[in-house]
Amino acid sequence: MNIHTLGDSLGPSLAVRMSGAAGGWSSLSLKPVPIGWIPSLFQTMVPTGYTKLQEERGLAMVDLGPKPDGNGYRPDPTHLEVRRHSDRVARTSVSLSDGGDVRYSETEPMLPEGTLSGEEGDDEENEEEESQRPPTRNMPKESPLAMALQIVVPFLLAGFGTVSAGMVLDIVQHWDAFKYITEIFILVPALLGLKGNLEMTLASRLSTAVNVGKMDSPIEKWNLIIGNLALKQVQATVVGFLAAVAAVVLGWIPEGKFQMNHAVLLCSASVATAFIASMLQGFIMVGVIVGSKKTGINPDNVATPIAASFGDLITLAILAWISQGLYNCLDSHPYASSLVCAFFLSLTPVWMVISSKHPASRTLLYSGWEPVITAMVISSIGGLILDKTVSDPNLAGIVVYTPVINGIGGNLVAIQSSRISTHLHFHSAPGEVPEEAKGCYYPCRTFCGTGANHRSAQVLLLLVLPGHLIFLYTIHLMKSGHTTLTPIFMTVYLAAALLQVFLLLCIADWMVYSMWRSGKDPDSFSIPYLTALGDLLGTALLALSFQFLWYIGDQDSDVGD
Repeated sequence: MNIHTLGDSLGPSLAVRMSGAAGGWSSLSLKPVPIGWIPSLFQTMVPTGYTKLQEERGLAMVDLGPKPDGNGYRPDPTHLEVRRHSDRVARTSVSLSDGGDVRYSETEPMLPEGTLSGEEGDDEENEEEESQRPPTRNMPKESPLAMALQIVVPFLLAGFGTVSAGMVLDIVQHWDAFKYITEIFILVPALLGLKGNLEMTLASRLSTAVNVGKMDSPIEKWNLIIGNLALKQVQATVVGFLAAVAAVVLGWIPEGKFQMNHAVLLCSASVATAFIASMLQGFIMVGVIVGSKKTGINPDNVATPIAASFGDLITLAILAWISQGLYNCLDSHPYASSLVCAFFLSLTPVWMVISSKHPASRTLLYSGWEPVITAMVISSIGGLILDKTVSDPNLAGIVVYTPVINGIGGNLVAIQSSRISTHLHFHSAPGEVPEEAKGCYYPCRTFCGTGANHRSAQVLLLLVLPGHLIFLYTIHLMKSGHTTLTPIFMTVYLAAALLQVFLLLCIADWMVYSMWRSGKDPDSFSIPYLTALGDLLGTALLALSFQFLWYIGDQDSDVGD
């Protein structure tokens, strides 16, 4: 029931009947409550289609059995449900011993059962299921206004989170650990990119699961959540360790010197930060997804930006605190770093056992490493650019803006990727793409059109300039950074940000359809690549912008000191 229907049903007055302690009844009359612009705004933000969709699912779960006959007798469907459940488990289960022999696609667990999944069964079973299944549901339509209203609040929250992360990075760059172990700057994009590799991927997978009805059953919902959270902890630990190894290698190659105690400190700080930040953000993400489902808001619009709202700030604060603490213990307790690293690595087998209990997370436990590791390498290259740029005192102002431009680009492209993936899960079989997505790619295919994905790309691109203006002005008000907001600086910065998001949206449109065509689930594979490319493009374009500003004479490095 939406707000407008509620208002009509209440009428001009409202009578509430209450029972007292003695069993008597009393009537309480309330004065008319006019329906103003605030309910209308909430009605616009929550499209009727999503509310109806949740109501239909609730009604469908109440009564799925056959209708009673003329005598009022309802046949017991227990034996049919048990057989269908056992057949479904047999089709989707993958054993640890023969995981490579089972034909199990990453897209299969996310699809509505019996539709678009390519499963083959006997005609009799299909007829029984079709007779008891509610009619096939299509994605509810969203107006551009409803879409923008749902996106803008999480987008601003995520933006202020990245601004806070940039201000924290601007402060901690003067700490001893960051001054004497500069390889920590290489870790920053890789660890901040974990929100794209893991948190946003989890948000996208669970959003698709909500939209296609895979989280209507409480048992299936919690199995899916626990399996994905455990999988995320495994990936966070491994990727954190590999990011530290990459930082050591990338820092050692140009300098030609290697210190073992610094390398162990990098590994400990990276693994501990990835583990703790991933667990905290995972709990937040699950709460957002479940809350979106209950309120009728499309989780595709809000989950991924909220996943990044405080992800950068939490991750960066934990990294700075742990790095400085371990650096202070290098002389007095040199073994502390090794113990911290060994403790978190020893928990990995436990999370692997838990994640292997659910078919979807079990499959990704084997096949989901390629995107997160590749994305980590891409982000580390961006970290190397940041490390070399920060080392130049003439370009010191880049630090505070790096998390902002990287985070905003990653948030916007994650929304678009999640929406396209949900659209494909609803309307296309794995390996098949719509007609408009076939053939060679061209940028007009992303932005020119009247489809839902075209409108979302247009809305996301239009949010870039006003969003960055708000965040730039916030940084200016907080007296942070080392650069004055001159007109030439704002023009160059906004041009770099707009180019970054334009390229990311084009790449997302091509990548998601390509992965779906190859049988891979875009929810698990596309977002890590896209957010890592956002980090690389954002850092590179920002470095070029600051270098250009220095050459033309727009120089100011004393603000915020």
